[in-house]
Amino acid sequence: MDIKFDRSNGVIDSLIDELIDQVVVHHPYIIREMILSALKAGQTSDYLADLKLIRTTMKEMRYTNKVFSPYRSRRKVTIFGSARTEAHEPIYQKCERFSRLLAEHNYMVITGGGGGIMQAGNEGAGEKNSFAVNIQLPFEQDTNVIMEDSDRVLLYKYFFNRKVAFLKETDAIALFPGGFGTMDEAMEALTLLQTGKTPPIPLVLIDDDEGTYWEDWFQFFRDVLLPKGLISGEDFGLFTITRSAEEAVEVIHNFYNVYHSSRYVGNLLVLRLNKALTSEQIQVLESEFPEILVPNTKITAVTAFDKERDEPDLWDLPRLAIKFNRRSYGLLNSFIRRINSF
Repeated sequence: MDIKFDRSNGVIDSLIDELIDQVVVHHPYIIREMILSALKAGQTSDYLADLKLIRTTMKEMRYTNKVFSPYRSRRKVTIFGSARTEAHEPIYQKCERFSRLLAEHNYMVITGGGGGIMQAGNEGAGEKNSFAVNIQLPFEQDTNVIMEDSDRVLLYKYFFNRKVAFLKETDAIALFPGGFGTMDEAMEALTLLQTGKTPPIPLVLIDDDEGTYWEDWFQFFRDVLLPKGLISGEDFGLFTITRSAEEAVEVIHNFYNVYHSSRYVGNLLVLRLNKALTSEQIQVLESEFPEILVPNTKITAVTAFDKERDEPDLWDLPRLAIKFNRRSYGLLNSFIRRINSF
């Protein structure tokens, strides 16, 4: 039988409906499609490793949602950096101070759960304000002493599921110096921000007081990638480089001064705000950022759209709606920072 997602599966649809009726679930139409996907996977693949990958991915993501869901109302910052950084090193102590300041501003932190910078992040914020998103590795990656007994530890088999958790659940990313893993996470975050596959969030690169780790990294972008046309100048608006833990916290905190969050409703990008803007302020935005708009369109103050009823806690927030060109994501970050200046 060729299983389809429409309701043309006869007895299969009836059995799935009966099963869902026996279990209290949220959004049953989504659960129905997940069940159908599992059945279709069983039909189309006889390679056991493929089915194990699908099974484990679903189990890991389900558990991710379970662990994070009680904390949806608190903003979180994902911290990346080397597992090999020692506690006596200044950059470790800077990360510890950075995460402690975040906790004082009611942020939680998400780290990879290992040693080095990851432990510094958990240590500064404290176990009660931390998550450890760990990975099964043959070396280097036991859960650190801060988080080893916490109920906010997740252990992943697959790196790609772990990356989803890091980025799906966060409101900002902080990168400290590190090796291949840190570079991978930096480029992953930049790619998702540059292509709009993750909502706008602040990305802060934090260096030693005397270090040039991120400046050398930036120099490669500026002197090699930009002249070749492989990136654009506006892409530099996607991140901030600093040597100050205090400035890094300020960059993150200020990003949500007026701006709250965003989502698409049809072809409109809807930006939810913590306070309404005046018509004069909207005119300033239109005059300063015409490049981000589809030609001959305006920035409009709106109330919540009906499709946003799935986020009832945000229903009363004022909004701006724009027809965004879906290219200028660096400029979109600058646009949000300008909103926050009002």
